[in-house]
Amino acid sequence: MAENRSLGYMLAQRGISRRAFLKYASYTASLMALPTAATTAIAQGLANARRQSVIWLSFQECTGCTESITRADSPSIEDLIFDFISLDYHHTLQSVSGHAAEEARKAAMAENKGKYIVVVDGSVPTKDGGIYSTIAGMTNLQMLEETTRDAFAVISVGTCAAFGGIPHADPNPTGAVAISELVTHIPVINISGCPPIPEAMTGTISYLLSFGAVPELDHLGRPKAFFGENIHDRCYRRPFYERGQFAESFDDEGARKGWCLYKVGCKGPVTYNACATLKWNGGVSFPIQSGHGCLGCSEPDFWDMGSFYKPLSTSVGDAGAWIGAAAVAGVAAGAASAAYSRSQKSRALKEGK
Repeated sequence: MAENRSLGYMLAQRGISRRAFLKYASYTASLMALPTAATTAIAQGLANARRQSVIWLSFQECTGCTESITRADSPSIEDLIFDFISLDYHHTLQSVSGHAAEEARKAAMAENKGKYIVVVDGSVPTKDGGIYSTIAGMTNLQMLEETTRDAFAVISVGTCAAFGGIPHADPNPTGAVAISELVTHIPVINISGCPPIPEAMTGTISYLLSFGAVPELDHLGRPKAFFGENIHDRCYRRPFYERGQFAESFDDEGARKGWCLYKVGCKGPVTYNACATLKWNGGVSFPIQSGHGCLGCSEPDFWDMGSFYKPLSTSVGDAGAWIGAAAVAGVAAGAASAAYSRSQKSRALKEGK
């Protein structure tokens, strides 16, 4: 009976006020780059929804994606599990094991046919029949096929699931592939990153609960709300880039002054993610703020794109050449600006101003 009650009823029973609920709906609308008017729709959608059955599969991965979502801030992982979703199966977080765990997965599939969401982290090995990663006597390939057969949608969290990630890197000994290459009969939402930003995961799940539909995606199947802009355009170091002020190493004067990290390999100009705006650990920081260039981990084949510490112009071919030209233009603009400033000061001195 409790499972059939709406989220609104269950939240009220737990003492969640209407004000707090609307505040969360407003936060979700902002997070998903939706208009203010969407707050009401999200609140109504969540209030009327039932707890969403979620089956989380972990394949060729490092558990970093689960580590990331456990640090989600709004909602927290506890609120997500106990208030919004029914996490019916998760290799890392479930308390049961063995036959009982697999029975829980199959029961969730049967009871929520056509409605449950499958979350996958990790790529799937396909070489030699997929024998390189197995769970409960099944290959990842078999488990993915069986579990997604009657699902509503799949969320591929992390770059391994979204694009193959590190297991897919050259020479790819296990024949690892992305989830979207294997699941084609239902929507697949990619939330890339190594690991992904926790709010990108919880925000996407909240959107699915609120509207019962897939959010607007980019050409790589990622929610535009989180992957619609590149890190470079939102980076607080961008003004230094425009002035041609770059750190040449991680311990030089430019690095100490917080100058642009392009020359020490930052991939922010070609990386699409919300790191510079949402940041990590409740908005505390992100790699560039901590003094390390972006690795481009939310993009396909980031591991094989050349050294993490070489500028884009020497590491990613044509795209890098274009960005490199832009960097040169930035340096030139900075030099020209400095020269103009010096000439103005010189002129002022001569005129006795």
